[in-house]
Amino acid sequence: MTKGFSRGFTLLELLILIAFLVILASFGYPVLLSALERAKITQDLNNLRQIGLATQSYLSDNDNNLFSSGALWMSQLHPKYLPGWNVFQSPFDKRRAVESDTTSPVSYGVNANIYADPNNAMAAAKISKPIVFIFFAPGQTSAPTVTFQGIAGTGAPGVTVLGVGSNTAASSPGGNATAGPQNSRQRINAVFADVHCESLPWTVFTNNTSSASDPWAAQRWSP
Repeated sequence: MTKGFSRGFTLLELLILIAFLVILASFGYPVLLSALERAKITQDLNNLRQIGLATQSYLSDNDNNLFSSGALWMSQLHPKYLPGWNVFQSPFDKRRAVESDTTSPVSYGVNANIYADPNNAMAAAKISKPIVFIFFAPGQTSAPTVTFQGIAGTGAPGVTVLGVGSNTAASSPGGNATAGPQNSRQRINAVFADVHCESLPWTVFTNNTSSASDPWAAQRWSP
């Protein structure tokens, strides 16, 4: 009677198995990163949509006038229209989330052009093209990586674009961002005055000069 036996892996077989697993991981890692990126983009859009809807409710209660320059726009939405500070923090913002009226991270900026008259709140009716006028967008710093500096209770985070052809978004606080926060820094999300959200190429987002290929670029930033 022959006794059965089992043998372990040889060193060569073990090395081949490890190499095979490494190859599988090299294919799976980019897929995982892509899935995580898509999840962040979706959450970012959801945050912006909630801020846009809350602003619509604010307008209904304030004779269709936008935020007063005498108070932080975030404090005019929180807590009455947005009970949690977490909505104001982008998933691309790596700062620790806290619920505080003074230190909660704020990643989004309002279109700073609504404060053209520092003494009076602008009427929303003055926005000539709500479907193209950017209401809110992530307000990054000028750092080479994706970073944010807005904080609840300190400053009124805003975002706009600089001069013609600058391809730069000026955000406050934090300086002038030169690339978007997503898709290898090629794109950025925004919510518009009609409360629809879009993911825009950075070059489109920072264009404020109308042309045949982009006829409403000027109205994107100027009401």
